[in-house]
Amino acid sequence: QVQYVESGGGLAQPGGSLRLSCAASGSWFRFYNGGWYRQAPGKQRELLALITVGGTTDYGDFVKGRFTISRDDDGNTIYLEMNSLKPEDTAVYYCNRGPWPYRRDYEPPGPWGQGTQVTVSS
Repeated sequence: QVQYVESGGGLAQPGGSLRLSCAASGSWFRFYNGGWYRQAPGKQRELLALITVGGTTDYGDFVKGRFTISRDDDGNTIYLEMNSLKPEDTAVYYCNRGPWPYRRDYEPPGPWGQGTQVTVSS
């Protein structure tokens, strides 16, 4: 069964930066679009950023210009560079397959990983 392992979360100050990583088990992830999602307490999980197999990216307006998604050469690891963090970015962050085009409420097939907690606070 596919597994996603997210890492890199932690505590950041407002205006700070974090870089998240996601490793997918096996070698199949490179054939699919990848996405970063997050879920804040009491809120629905939402899609933040997409990267296609070919490397095209798209973002939700609420993170555009602050977050950057990228992909390793092997395609099985994706990253999320987060800059200018805000307290409202506090959430558990997950990776998974992604749609095209961007849909904030997209629910991918397959399981979720444990996620990585990001807390933005002074």
